[in-house]
Amino acid sequence: MSTQAALKTDAYLMPEPSVLKRIYTFQVSLLSGPVSEAFAEENPEVSRTIQIRGDQTLEDLHDAIFTAFDREDDNMYEFRFGNSALDTEERCYVLPSEFNSKLSKQKVVAGDVTRTRIDTLNLSMNETFTYWFDFSDDWIHRITVLEAEETIPQGKYPRIIARSCESPSQYPEFEDEENMAAEEYSEEEEWSVMY
Repeated sequence: MSTQAALKTDAYLMPEPSVLKRIYTFQVSLLSGPVSEAFAEENPEVSRTIQIRGDQTLEDLHDAIFTAFDREDDNMYEFRFGNSALDTEERCYVLPSEFNSKLSKQKVVAGDVTRTRIDTLNLSMNETFTYWFDFSDDWIHRITVLEAEETIPQGKYPRIIARSCESPSQYPEFEDEENMAAEEYSEEEEWSVMY
């Protein structure tokens, strides 16, 4: 068999890059959000390590992060690639409803989170990008690529494989109000027991 024929055969046997099965390991670190100073002191680096298959989407990654950080109410979100967390000059991946909005005209929309597979992002080791959740509370997360493996162990993906520190409350202002109400109720109960 000639060298050229062997190359053609080898090329035929090699799957296209988009067909290759990869597992990505991401570290997702909370950069900012409405947390109290006390929470920040007790939990200096809130992060989660998540594994996801390359054929899964950015929406799947969002779902994993949402679960990993113990969130309760879904909100708008997007993924941004660039030098800073909210740089409007860099590419971002948005929800389908954002494609035709006025806000999408002010940024470089590269794709739809429900259709963008992780493998199509061409991620490299130690690359970072941003996940912005809830545009009013501004929960900003840095995602770092820790690993991209060609072999996928059996199991369900995405999955959370490590946690660092507690998850902050999604709505700390309501939690504070509930705590204050509980304290007031407890004081009233004490007064009623005394008299």
